[in-house]
Amino acid sequence: MVKLGLIQTISYSTNQKGISRVSEMLRRLGKKEAEIVCLPEQWLKNNEISDFDLEFSDFKKIAKDFSMTIIPGAFYETIKRKTSIIAPIIGPEGEFIDRQEKIHPFDYERDTIKPGMEAKIFNTACKFGVIICYDMVFPKVANTLVKKGAQVLLSPSRIVRRGITPWQMYVQVRALENRIPILAANVESHRFGGNSIVVDLTENNKVMTTKITKLNGESEIIREFKLDKYEKSRKIRFSDSNKFQ
Repeated sequence: MVKLGLIQTISYSTNQKGISRVSEMLRRLGKKEAEIVCLPEQWLKNNEISDFDLEFSDFKKIAKDFSMTIIPGAFYETIKRKTSIIAPIIGPEGEFIDRQEKIHPFDYERDTIKPGMEAKIFNTACKFGVIICYDMVFPKVANTLVKKGAQVLLSPSRIVRRGITPWQMYVQVRALENRIPILAANVESHRFGGNSIVVDLTENNKVMTTKITKLNGESEIIREFKLDKYEKSRKIRFSDSNKFQ
């Protein structure tokens, strides 16, 4: 069993106020023994982070105090004139252990963002993959992560209000086609539509359906998953898929 958490943020007047509020939520999740927690994409007022260690020093301490893995979101990063959108991973010992780059920049992002080239697997409380926002639209990203061994997918996202319905459809379909639970975090504000979503799966007489939980406002949620329950169905699903080339 693994306990996974999701945080939905709102608009904050400064980065520090946002980090202070989210730190409170992380501590509450830590007290409930959350093992991995995911935040939205670009939820801070200034989303270009120059020093991740400094900006997220509070998160690093919380991760260490509660032996928690934290995906603090996804943000712009510029190194040697290369700008990427990256989701850093804070491990349970309180240090950054790796990062996932956004593979498919969205619309205007294509003008400045260099696409990531690798879908990575991280292994702390379980094996998981990170899908950054628009990457959820592309089946190959989720499928690659699952074939590499991901047991759950977590998705930092920032979805405008008019995009919420198709976004939630994409998340559910990725969960169904890969037989894997997905937790996707969003921002709620006047522009962004919240409705962060936890998608679990349930099977009844060989029919797989989604079990959905949505968040409202500034909030957090924790759910416990028995990840090995999906393995048999996933193996059958992939075996059937491979019969057609």
